[in-house]
Amino acid sequence: MVQSVAQQVETLRQQIREHDRKYYVLAAPEISDLEYDQLMQQLQQLEHEHPDLISPDSPSQRVGDEPVANLQQFAHRQPMLSIDNTYSIAELESYVDRTLRQLEGEQVEWVVELKIDGVAASLIYEEGQLVRALTRGNGQLGDDITHNIRTISDVPLVLSGNPPQRLEVRGEVYMTNADLVTLNQRQQARNEPVYANTRNVTAGAIRRLDPRECAQRRLRMLFHGVGDCVGLRATTHLEFLQEIGGHGLTPTPRAARFDTFNAAAAYCDSLISSLHELDFEVDGLVLKVNRFDQRERLGSTAKSPRWLIAYKFEKYEATTRLTGIHVQIGKTGTVTPVAELEPVEIASTMVSRASLHNAVEIARKDVQIGDKVVVEKAGKIIPHIVRVEKHERPFGLPRFDFPSRCPVCHTRLVQDEGGIYIRCPHHACPAQWKERIRFFASRNAMDIEGLGDKLVDQLVTAGLVRSYGDLYHLQKDQLLKLERMGDKSAEKLLQAIAKSKTRSLAELLNALSIRHVGSRVAQVLSEQWNSLAALQQASIEELSEVHEIGPIIAKSVHEFIHSEYGQQTLTDLQAAGLTPAKDEPSPDPQGGKPPGSTGGKLAGKVLVVSGTLTRPRREIHRLIELHGGRPVSSVSRQTDYLVAGENAGSKLTKAQQWDISILNEDEFEAIIAADQDDTDRP
Repeated sequence: MVQSVAQQVETLRQQIREHDRKYYVLAAPEISDLEYDQLMQQLQQLEHEHPDLISPDSPSQRVGDEPVANLQQFAHRQPMLSIDNTYSIAELESYVDRTLRQLEGEQVEWVVELKIDGVAASLIYEEGQLVRALTRGNGQLGDDITHNIRTISDVPLVLSGNPPQRLEVRGEVYMTNADLVTLNQRQQARNEPVYANTRNVTAGAIRRLDPRECAQRRLRMLFHGVGDCVGLRATTHLEFLQEIGGHGLTPTPRAARFDTFNAAAAYCDSLISSLHELDFEVDGLVLKVNRFDQRERLGSTAKSPRWLIAYKFEKYEATTRLTGIHVQIGKTGTVTPVAELEPVEIASTMVSRASLHNAVEIARKDVQIGDKVVVEKAGKIIPHIVRVEKHERPFGLPRFDFPSRCPVCHTRLVQDEGGIYIRCPHHACPAQWKERIRFFASRNAMDIEGLGDKLVDQLVTAGLVRSYGDLYHLQKDQLLKLERMGDKSAEKLLQAIAKSKTRSLAELLNALSIRHVGSRVAQVLSEQWNSLAALQQASIEELSEVHEIGPIIAKSVHEFIHSEYGQQTLTDLQAAGLTPAKDEPSPDPQGGKPPGSTGGKLAGKVLVVSGTLTRPRREIHRLIELHGGRPVSSVSRQTDYLVAGENAGSKLTKAQQWDISILNEDEFEAIIAADQDDTDRP
């Protein structure tokens, strides 16, 4: 049956909307840009020939023909309050403690989100149709920017699926760094001023009276908040993000839910360290209570809601020249390109290098040697290149050719199957061994005091250490031949190496630099298999069935154990006398009791350790776990004991205020000793 013109128009509109959803929301486009443009051209042609069929919600009508006379103001149905913020984990912990006190006895789930550095806006949909968009304004009244919001490609004019009767959704209008680069190139070509950052462009564009000018800025929008709604199905924040995603709105990326603050804080660290992967500006993270019913009970102050807080970090930028690129070889063979920069001061430190992370990032940011680049340092992470100032690029700059062979051992490099990282596959590569030995000796691994970077360089360069096992065969006379190595230092180093023979199985597994195995995975493995011999007998299937392991990690561990290199490594260490101690279960990362720790004087108890004690903090935590308890980092109403040493600080004050039992080190040792007596009794 031949479709009518009206049916053809509606079919095209539905196809375009669906392709918009797949491109912007799902990040899984099914057609090329050319095919998309052809669909749009067909729609525009039909609407031109039949103007009576044009409707305001058509994808072709994103840019209005006439500018508005002025920006009208409308009242927000629900106030757009500001967000309290902090710049320290300690203050974040204090906020969490206050929230837990208000919701005493309830399980609280936390959501961590990126805080987009853009312009806040609220969009209102009635029966699935976009009817109004407002700026935050003063929180009570906002400017009507509907005409400009309609020009943003990833904002649907009509929601898909079965949307709520009324949906007010809030988010951030922003601009990508790539689009800022393109815009500044156009500005330069027109002899017009260039823009310093994406936020200034966004703030200016979103309030323009002529939507055609806003459309030229290629703005984007991400959604993260709920306003006044009728018919919303979600009862938690994560459900809300999933629900609006199903209607064609783009939820803020990388949002994740956690059952404990400690797990959420760890995720914050991982997000901050991966900021270089984002093509938009982020000025912090947001911690939110997940459940809507708990949010209602927490309520708001006159200024901000009590159910969320922004964890911000200082961001510093500087512009400098990229003078060269060299590569570094990591402990697992990863080849990392590093930018060499004309020294520039950022946050009171001189910066002359910045990681470029991988070959894909160099291509994505189109970095060329000689470029002027914007370098950013956020929080405590290493500097990274935000963007290239292409409008200042001299003609004929040389491109960086990623090496095909390892610059140290000259082995041909290989790329991860299905991945982006390029590696040196030669396990005996001196560059890899230096990095492996450094990590092996680090505090979180075998903790060999005195084995620093310079000494590792000397040992590997001199050929004294070509394997982990070689460390345990070092002789004093060999060490004395090294630069700045005296008799006393050599003796201390040999003692520290000998002491490391009794480290736990988890510490040894972490120290071996097995791909995908960090401290947490090492702990999980040691809890499941309490000896190297037992682990060596495990099949891939048995490994992958363990919670938190999965097939990728299982394959990596199995390949290491059964490879020639892995077998030789373990044989050498066992021959050197390493006897990794049986590990006891560690706390569940989501806050549950340690698996198997049902007995002991501390069974089911939550303990916080603070201040200076005679034992290392790590050893006290292990004793707590060994005797059934769960060590945590912050004092809360759920804390059973505070183990307090000298200078216990605010945690001691808080424990006293909440009448939490306080133990000094002797009292803690007495509990452990009594528990041991019970265990030894027949």
